[in-house]
Amino acid sequence: MNSSGKKLANQQWGGRFAEGPAAIMEQINASIDFDKKLWKQDIAGSIAHSTMLAHVGIISEQDKNLIHQGLQKIRSAIENGQFEFSRQLEDIHMNIEARLAEQIGEAGKRLHTARSRNDQVATDFRLWVRDAIDELSIAIKNLMKILTLRAKEYSATPMPGFTHLQSAQPVTFGHHLLAYVEMLSRDLGRMIDTRKRLNESPLGAAALAGTSFPIDRKMTASLLGFDKPMANSLDAVSDRDFALEYLSALSIIAMHLSRMAEEIVIWCSSPFSFIKLSDAYTTGSSIMPQKRNPDAAELVRAKTGRVNGALIGLLTVMKGLPLAYAKDMQEDKEQVFAATETISLCLAACAGMIDDLQANKENMLRLASSGFSTATDLADWLVRNLKLPFRTAHHVTGKIVGMAEKKNIALDQLSLEEMQSVEPAITKDIFSVLSVEASLASRTSEGGTAPVNVEKAAQLWLERLKDMS
Repeated sequence: MNSSGKKLANQQWGGRFAEGPAAIMEQINASIDFDKKLWKQDIAGSIAHSTMLAHVGIISEQDKNLIHQGLQKIRSAIENGQFEFSRQLEDIHMNIEARLAEQIGEAGKRLHTARSRNDQVATDFRLWVRDAIDELSIAIKNLMKILTLRAKEYSATPMPGFTHLQSAQPVTFGHHLLAYVEMLSRDLGRMIDTRKRLNESPLGAAALAGTSFPIDRKMTASLLGFDKPMANSLDAVSDRDFALEYLSALSIIAMHLSRMAEEIVIWCSSPFSFIKLSDAYTTGSSIMPQKRNPDAAELVRAKTGRVNGALIGLLTVMKGLPLAYAKDMQEDKEQVFAATETISLCLAACAGMIDDLQANKENMLRLASSGFSTATDLADWLVRNLKLPFRTAHHVTGKIVGMAEKKNIALDQLSLEEMQSVEPAITKDIFSVLSVEASLASRTSEGGTAPVNVEKAAQLWLERLKDMS
């Protein structure tokens, strides 16, 4: 309301809409509260657009220069916190354009020639997601590097490997950490692929049908770092599959980080006590003074729901929309912005926890030795040395494990005579494969957990990550 009690209208509309929207309409229609995050991309797009308009003779060089000077002033004002965003101007595009017209007059009103808010927002959003991918890619590589350095440090540290969360076979802690490096490398690949597919310019598609002005879309695409203009004007303004693909990639990253966080929670628990985190990533209990809770890991695990929710939310927004643009698509950005912030925080938290943790090697080795974890090594020895069929060796091993279980001792604590009572051909050489260390050393197949493999894989990843930087 102004001082006379009349509703203030969006003066950008003029004429037919001079009375202004009702308060509820203003509330539901305005997006400036969140899409102001696009201000850098909006200014960059407007600079490219006006440069092209002058190049093809649609506006004068003088107007172009005034537009650029005005936009640079607006950039400085926003960076310095001196720009007042107006909800009555609805969105970032009209906020910037209105301020530009205030500053430079008629020249500012020429900026929107041969452009619509539809292709403008599609361009800004692609630029924002592209920038976000670049920033998150750095964070992913940082986490990969920290995991790799810790894997190299613990390349020969035994721990139990699990299936069904039951002790299965010994592995090294370094090998376990490198598994997440591999997952994150695929996450990084998905981000790179998403960036490649989204890197086409919607600018120049206008509202939905293109424009009658003699614009140069290849020029604006090049100025903004896009590979080329999008080929179909309807598709350019109305699709958000780039945002969906991005959110899908973020959801997979979140799932991987959640699994890592879950293992940190398990490893920190007193029945396992595989690792210890410092006070930097844990909190105490309000009533139990002995507690050290891995809250950072638990919150990473929980925040996966936010990212998954963002993907489902945008899929639901887009699922029933006819071509071309519809206002529903205003609901695309908040979810992408929020998911990006969440993943950025989770990557930082995981990097901090992995860098911070200290392994309890004694507990890891003790549990790696439990549960008859070298039984598979016994079966393999029977196949390799006695030429037994694997199924027969499996049966023999089962009987020997049962014998050790009844005595409540480890496999290598059975006597040779006891094992020969099950399979007479067994020799004393069997004891060379029954220790955890022997088991680990034997797993030299490509991708296996042998310390020599882990050391080599870690060094290879460090070199690859160095080349990526």
